[in-house]
Amino acid sequence: MKKVSLLFTVLALIFVSSSAFAQFTQSQMVTEWQRAKMYTKAYLDAMPEDGYGFKPTPEIRSFAQQMLHLSDANYVFATVASDKPNPIGETLTTHNLNEKTVSPTKEATIKTVMDSYDWVISTLQNMTPDQMQETTKFGKHDITRSGLFGKAFEHQTHQVGQTTIYLRLKGVTPPAEVLF
Repeated sequence: MKKVSLLFTVLALIFVSSSAFAQFTQSQMVTEWQRAKMYTKAYLDAMPEDGYGFKPTPEIRSFAQQMLHLSDANYVFATVASDKPNPIGETLTTHNLNEKTVSPTKEATIKTVMDSYDWVISTLQNMTPDQMQETTKFGKHDITRSGLFGKAFEHQTHQVGQTTIYLRLKGVTPPAEVLF
């Protein structure tokens, strides 16, 4: 019973957090994305070069693949949320382009991931308040553009959080949490 209760609590927190993000003003969203970019950069910098190919188990992504997947998703979410063409040419049906094509080196991964944050931030800054309230389609889901930026934020947070174990297994202390 305790496990079921905990599961429902976690699910409720995820729902509330992504819904709450969608209620932020555009300016607040930009600030949060800038903070997330800085925090992700700290994770990328913390991993030594030889850790970029590291996989905790053979079945999961390497550290570089995890971060490149994050960049791919940043582009896809912001593309759908804005109706702007994706600068890397990726669509919902051909996802994980960066993950499959970018060299998994520290330098290339950092550049690619930071470029994706810059593009999301720029795209968000160029949206009008009316556009942010419009409904769009993401797969089979109808969602406001603001809500989709919230889902994008939730996704990038999830991906960075997963890499904490990668750092620890490589003997690296993860960067301190940055909430503000």
